[in-house]
Formats: sequence, C-alpha cells, structure tokens
Amino acid sequence: MELKFQVQLKVQKPVSEVFDAVVNPRKLSGYFVQAASAPLIEGTTVKWRFAEVPGEHDVVVREVRQDERIVFEWEAAGGGYDTRVEMKFKVIDAKNTLVQVSESGWREDPVGQAASYDNCGGWMHMMLCLKAYLEHGINLRAGGAF
Repeated sequence: MELKFQVQLKVQKPVSEVFDAVVNPRKLSGYFVQAASAPLIEGTTVKWRFAEVPGEHDVVVREVRQDERIVFEWEAAGGGYDTRVEMKFKVIDAKNTLVQVSESGWREDPVGQAASYDNCGGWMHMMLCLKAYLEHGINLRAGGAF
C-alpha cells in the first residue's frame, strides 16, 4: 500500500494572497516556520527551520506555478530519502481559495507509516495556522514550542 495523503481547507482570501503567504518567507514565518532562508522559487533549495524540530530542513523546490501549484521534496523523518509535497491553490471565487496539500513517497514500513501520519497532521495544522494568519492576523504557533 502506497503511503500518501491529501488534506484541504478553504481560506477566505483571494488566491494571490494565499499563494503569497506560502512562497514569501516573511509571511511563512508569521504562522508556520520559525525561519525560511528564501522564497519558494522553482529550481532552488530553501532552508526551513521549525521551533519544534531541531536543525534546518532543505526544501528542494521542483515546480512553482503562480497562484496554482507548488511542488517540493524534502527529507522524510527517519532520513535517507525524500518525500514529495504538492500544494494546490484553487479559486472558489474572488474572495475564497481552496488549499490542498498532498505528500507521498514514504517507505512502506512502520517508520514510514508513522512519519506519514505525523506529517498529515502537521500539514492540516499548517493550513489552520495559515487560515488564522490571513483571516484574523494571528499566529497560532506562537508560544507552542516546548
């Protein structure tokens, strides 16, 4: 069985604003990462740092289609191989966007299964934080790290 998932959430903002909140490192660090080294630009490798997880994490950006799609790869928990993340941004109407995040590529073993479940929850958390940040101007992650 292939280990993969997709989560989605409606954000009550125009697609250009939602997309920018993901690719722009200043905005991304306002609700998701502690720091991002650069914007998500196709063909680049960006370093993300999280308050909850030690070290920097390489995000290898494979594809960026403005206001539509971002694809990147990063190291799977447990290490030694990468998973693939695809983010889609779909216009519902002029003021609403559907964000879908899928991730795939884990090894089909107990470690890969646990990591896929953790990341599924993590991406849903990211989207809820994105929603709170864009719709209400708050950072739900602030103060959450141990």
